[in-house]
Amino acid sequence: MWSCIKDFFTYETTKSVVVKSWTIGIINRVVQLLIITYFIGWVFVNEKAYQVKDTAIESSVMTKVKGFGVYNDKLMDVADYVTPTQGASVFCIITKMITTENQVQGYCPESEKFNCTQDSNCKRLRNKPGSYGILTGRCVPFNGTIKMCEIKGWCPAEIDTIKTGNFLTTITNDYIKTCNFDMVNNTYCPIFKVGDVVRYAQQNFTKLANKGGVIGIKIGWVCDLDKSDDQCNPSYSFTRLDAMSQKNAVSPGYNFRFAKYFKMDNGTEYRTLVKAYAIRFDVLVNGNAGKFNMIPTLINMVAAFTSVGVGTVLCDIILLNFLKGAEQYKAKKFEEVSDNPLDSQSNGLYRSQLSLRHTEYMMRSSDSGAFSLEHYS
Repeated sequence: MWSCIKDFFTYETTKSVVVKSWTIGIINRVVQLLIITYFIGWVFVNEKAYQVKDTAIESSVMTKVKGFGVYNDKLMDVADYVTPTQGASVFCIITKMITTENQVQGYCPESEKFNCTQDSNCKRLRNKPGSYGILTGRCVPFNGTIKMCEIKGWCPAEIDTIKTGNFLTTITNDYIKTCNFDMVNNTYCPIFKVGDVVRYAQQNFTKLANKGGVIGIKIGWVCDLDKSDDQCNPSYSFTRLDAMSQKNAVSPGYNFRFAKYFKMDNGTEYRTLVKAYAIRFDVLVNGNAGKFNMIPTLINMVAAFTSVGVGTVLCDIILLNFLKGAEQYKAKKFEEVSDNPLDSQSNGLYRSQLSLRHTEYMMRSSDSGAFSLEHYS
């Protein structure tokens, strides 16, 4: 117990030992050089750790669509094929429309997936919602050859038989690819053509126009505020955001419905239903800005100087365990000094060849405690 108490009340101090060895000296300087190179080249130059950075960008995006399209010999402008109203960071360009005109409340046949031959085929579905209304349980003629289950709702029901997209058949791929924005020569031009954006997102324009989809236009601002504002420029990238939905057979692509309502003279309400397939464009903005600040600079400089000490630890391991004369190095590096002169001679794992005596002569000695071991290997 007494020995444990004595061991607890001890004090350790640093002793400087200079080892003149080519091997350990080269290892020490190489390790220090690697650490310093890492902090200067990667931490300070590449990562700019001397800057304080802000990634919470505040941005406002304004969009505008221009151009005309032809659909079923009908000329359409941006008021017809762009939704919602322009100006927001999200807008849709309609590429295909299924128009069902003059719908009124009543009874009519359902769509093709509810075909039937007799009422019993429809009765099991009675009062259940169909695609466009509530099923009544009756099987009624759809045309001269087939029958469909009857619904109560807006009639006639929507029929998806239109295959032509909202673009002229005379437009070729070469024409679509022509645009003002260019990833090589005009990387800062904010004017895009639809076909070019789709191409940069690595999508097939014909398939995308037929089923619709969501394209992301990503604008990235990475700015070094220590430099001129003229050098803070955006970078553009494009990707398809609904990549998973195109693999889903239940709801592939992107589409929505809207209706225009009217009233007859007798008060009967009717409407024109439009199912629109569209390419939705989401403008996404992200940024990272940095500016010199003394606090992160000091923190990283302290970390750099502290890390240089890793070289000392590595050299100690090699010096005390792998080099010739390891026992001699241990004897000089580790030494115990006790208040009792006898203890200082008998105790201690490694004793220095220099005897320390608890005498008045020692107190007057000018020895700094630094030892130099010459060993050229």
